[in-house]
Amino acid sequence: MEFPHLPPGTNVVGVGIDQIEVSRIRDSIARHGDSFLAKVFTEKERDLCMQRTDPAPCFAARFASKEAASKALGIGIGKEFGWLDLEVQRQESGQPLAVFSPRMKPILDKRMATSVLISVSHLQEVASAIVVLIK
Repeated sequence: MEFPHLPPGTNVVGVGIDQIEVSRIRDSIARHGDSFLAKVFTEKERDLCMQRTDPAPCFAARFASKEAASKALGIGIGKEFGWLDLEVQRQESGQPLAVFSPRMKPILDKRMATSVLISVSHLQEVASAIVVLIK
């Protein structure tokens, strides 16, 4: 896999953005239940979202985050980067925190990514996320 050429001194080494309709996640939960949730979301993510009155927007924001991260890495969701390779945590301040699984270290190293910035947002019908990899 080849990455785009970055000029010397560049700090941003990857950017990804994604949006998803909350109804798609709501429908997947209704159709597939726990098997869908366990396949796509870590236990901590499931626990956090299930505390909400309406967990679907919370799950949708995390789904969009995983898609955005795959785009920032330039590899998509698949063999190299799976759904559970990124966990979106919530800091005490409410700010999201992206935590990659240990198996992602070689891919992050190849991208020269030493930090990740993430922002998520959701309304009743749409969830969005942006992920920026920096060195």
